[in-house]
Amino acid sequence: MTVTIRPAEKSDVRAVAELIEEIERFYGTADADIQPFEERQTQVEEALFGSPPLASALLVEDEDDGVVGLAAYSFLWPSAGSTHSLFLKELYVRDTLRRQGIGVRLMDELRAVASARPGCSRVEWMTDRDNPDARAFYGALGFAEFDGKVVYRMKTGAE
Repeated sequence: MTVTIRPAEKSDVRAVAELIEEIERFYGTADADIQPFEERQTQVEEALFGSPPLASALLVEDEDDGVVGLAAYSFLWPSAGSTHSLFLKELYVRDTLRRQGIGVRLMDELRAVASARPGCSRVEWMTDRDNPDARAFYGALGFAEFDGKVVYRMKTGAE
């Protein structure tokens, strides 16, 4: 198996929209709550390629199966002082390809993206407390959990 990690391109919108449905199902979203495909596809295109783009994504492409994983991220400001950070919103690799080093490669690539951007001082992300696999993955990479933040969420009606 050969996989390539590369930035998302506009021609990937359909594949990313399909993968996002897979991610939703992975997190237990009911069929009735899955966003219609055309709507999701439009939102992916606007988020990744709008003016300005809201996010960026690295894609995992398998030579046989197409897009099989992604790391979606945005840059946030301010971070430490007046620097900014790369915020990883979603890291996902299809279950059939997990535990093969692809997630590690994605994390390495994210570090490279952040390091190449002047003024980017860190990479940050969150995971659910009830996701032991993700917590074990990040722990195995040597990342300690940070207990200093409490996450809040306010709905805007766009959901």
